[in-house]
Amino acid sequence: MSDAIKHECGIAQLRLLKPLEYYKKKYGTAFYGVNKMYLMMEKQHNRGQDGAGFASIKLNTTPGDRYISRVRSNAAQPIQDIFAQINARINEEINLHPEFADDVALQKKHIPYIGELFLGHVRYGTFGKNSVEAVHPFLRQNNWMHRNLIVAGNFNMTNVHQLFNGLVELGQHPKEKADTVTVMEKIGHFLDDEVRKLYKKLKKEGYSKVEASPLIAEQLNVGKILKKSSKNWDGGYAMAGLLGHGDSFVLRDPAGIRPAYYYKDDEVMVVASERPVIQTVFNVDFKDVHELPPGHAIITKKSGEVQIKKIIEPLERKACSFERIYFSRGSDAEIYQERKNLGKLLMPDVLKAIDHDTVNTVFSYIPNTAETSFYGMVEAAQDELNKQKNDTILAERESLTDARLQEILAHRLRTEKIAIKDVKLRTFITEDSSRDDLVAHVYDVTYGVVKPEDNLVIIDDSIVRGTTLKKSIIKMMDRLNPKQIVVVSSAPQIRYPDCYGIDMARLEDLVAFRAALELLEENGKSGVIEEVYKKCLEQVHLEDNEVKNFVKEIYAPFSAQQISDKIADLLSEESVKAEVKIIYQSVENLHQACPDNLGDWYFTGNYPTFGGNRVVNRAFINFFEGNKDRAY
Repeated sequence: MSDAIKHECGIAQLRLLKPLEYYKKKYGTAFYGVNKMYLMMEKQHNRGQDGAGFASIKLNTTPGDRYISRVRSNAAQPIQDIFAQINARINEEINLHPEFADDVALQKKHIPYIGELFLGHVRYGTFGKNSVEAVHPFLRQNNWMHRNLIVAGNFNMTNVHQLFNGLVELGQHPKEKADTVTVMEKIGHFLDDEVRKLYKKLKKEGYSKVEASPLIAEQLNVGKILKKSSKNWDGGYAMAGLLGHGDSFVLRDPAGIRPAYYYKDDEVMVVASERPVIQTVFNVDFKDVHELPPGHAIITKKSGEVQIKKIIEPLERKACSFERIYFSRGSDAEIYQERKNLGKLLMPDVLKAIDHDTVNTVFSYIPNTAETSFYGMVEAAQDELNKQKNDTILAERESLTDARLQEILAHRLRTEKIAIKDVKLRTFITEDSSRDDLVAHVYDVTYGVVKPEDNLVIIDDSIVRGTTLKKSIIKMMDRLNPKQIVVVSSAPQIRYPDCYGIDMARLEDLVAFRAALELLEENGKSGVIEEVYKKCLEQVHLEDNEVKNFVKEIYAPFSAQQISDKIADLLSEESVKAEVKIIYQSVENLHQACPDNLGDWYFTGNYPTFGGNRVVNRAFINFFEGNKDRAY
């Protein structure tokens, strides 16, 4: 997208179901698991480039041998940095001990990171914290093997304060109020509790502490622990965890907001945030990779037994359409087609904007994630051009000459690569004083392909803040001297903050919100702003299920077209000579293109959990009071 925003994280979990000697014999290396984890993380780097982490567990080690390894990085290229460290350590051990080279048992005993159970994470930092301490996986250590807990997730909780207070009421002293810490400590509390209960039971049955340990691992009910831990979670999440003795899990939220896919055969059990990652890395068919059902966990016991268990009663499915269409890897067969459909469905509005003049129109896209929607739009435009040719031929058939026929048939759609990302500037981490100047140079344009009588149609996958459009893209397009610039968004107007993963926390950052405020002012309805503020304040102390989204009233007086027209005004500076139009996807068309991913709260304000309504109201209170704090 043209606006750089931080968004979802990516998870990768792998359990090898055969002894390491098996992979050495079949694939030539006992580091098969490490290699596959590198590929899965690298193929999800689109989901996070602020940090990456990796953890591994060795099964059935003897006391005194290290069985957990973890490495995290917030370097400029964190995935490469992590695996460079891992490879350096492996090579160092083999160089010092040549006898390790072909002996899998010695490798497992002495070399870190080799093991049977792995967890990887790539992230965008949504709270402005990007120290290595903020990078997943998080580790909760204990001398009891079963109580070691490693957690990583793609998630945001809307009720962190409630979860934090719940831990305090349990007698804990959490080290910070971050959702990752509160979630891990909640799971850790019930893990400890379950281990204690099992030990107490086994002690009564006459087992010694040493004898009880493997039996605890065998009998530990991970589903029960997750059920108790997640009871009060409100948010979108795909939560992955490893236990020190070898159990593992991935739990998905009950509305299916955050994605999780899994694949299992007799060699591996693997979970990732995106389906094509698994397809490519393990060379398996689309149909063999399954979506983890909302509210369910995939649990792999130390024994290798894999279970899908319902942990929380599923809600109405509200899988995040923004994540799926605008951030996920486009190589997924379903996502690719959905993105094309989004482009096709926009074509009627585009044709209206250019008065059906396909001859004097250049079509392009803003790199790179809008490219697939561009293909869909062009296909629809080609259908229109073919219709125009057919109509012209029929209308002129009485007097049609070969020369005229060739002239009609020679008309081609004019598609060009107009916008070129000149440098990889991460403008969202630059201080405000220099941000505008950097934004203005993010894109360059292709000269010599647009005529003064042309319309220039540019599709972007979404328009969030509009900053890059205003400061860079529209100005650059205007240098080409088109008659009209039509910016097309394959996403609907983003009107509300997202609190489940995408970092859109402040209302005033959203260009649609700013446009609505301008319209209220121009139409003598600015009193609505204070009315909404008072209504939001009145709900602060209500129970979650009583809270309503009153911010909808800011948009209610206006049509989507009125807001789009005002956005066009806001994004067009006086220096721009061409007429500028903004076309947004409709919510109805979004649902038509993506019928199985109906999460649309950032467009409609219809949040899938009660916590969402509380967050949007807090965001409005913060805006009205000039408070720069986050709403969650």
